Amino acid sequence: MKNLFILFLSTCFINASAFEGVASRQNQKTSFRKVKNESFKAGEKLTYKVHYGMIDAGYATLEVKKTDKKINGRELLHVVGKGKSISAFDLFFKVRDRYESYVDYDGMFPWIFIRRVYEGGIEIKQDYTFYQHKNKVATGKEKMDVPANVQDMLSAFYYARTIDFSNAKINQVFEMSCVVDGETWPLKIKYKGEEEVKIRKGKFKCLKFAPVLQEGRIWKNEEDLSVWITNDKNKIPLLAKTKILVGSIKMELSDYEGLVAPIAKI
Repeated sequence: MKNLFILFLSTCFINASAFEGVASRQNQKTSFRKVKNESFKAGEKLTYKVHYGMIDAGYATLEVKKTDKKINGRELLHVVGKGKSISAFDLFFKVRDRYESYVDYDGMFPWIFIRRVYEGGIEIKQDYTFYQHKNKVATGKEKMDVPANVQDMLSAFYYARTIDFSNAKINQVFEMSCVVDGETWPLKIKYKGEEEVKIRKGKFKCLKFAPVLQEGRIWKNEEDLSVWITNDKNKIPLLAKTKILVGSIKMELSDYEGLVAPIAKI
């Protein structure tokens, strides 16, 4: 589920001491990258319906919120992803997920990541503190070395939307580093060109991408997941389709609000 842009997501509580811990250790002289973001802002909310084969399985939301919390004076965005299976599907595979990330407003990298997952009887709790000024991440009792500007699973989604694809070439690969389950992974997305896509919400101009995935676990081939994003300033994921070893999953945009620009609807 996490490879579908983390759209099955759970419940959590943020401890303010996590922010204080990062701020007290940050080097004031550290120079951080600055990312130009014209694709989203606080107040944006995206809602998706998730289908397993022909069956309606659940829904998910991705929301950008304001926060007064700061890390050493640096402004943050609070992004939240939630996923829930519908009651009829709970009998087969109950999902109650929530992911949260506190993302640096200027650098578009995370400082705090919280994951609370309940999927099919399995519970996962993860609390990561990112020391971006030291290239380290605390994943509990351990600290691991990571590349500069490393992402978590949720912040990676928003950082990808700041990438300029206007001059992208077919099959060009874009890559970023991400911490997933206590390990650093290279996340790669391959550009596949422009397409028009029709969903229940209407017809849209889109850019198609194939996230390059790890073969043999859920996917048979590395490009079994396709994602279409709106070909406009917002760069909203409109539709995602994936084949898995035991069927297929489709996720499509069902509602949106708080966009920064008009959506590319035909």
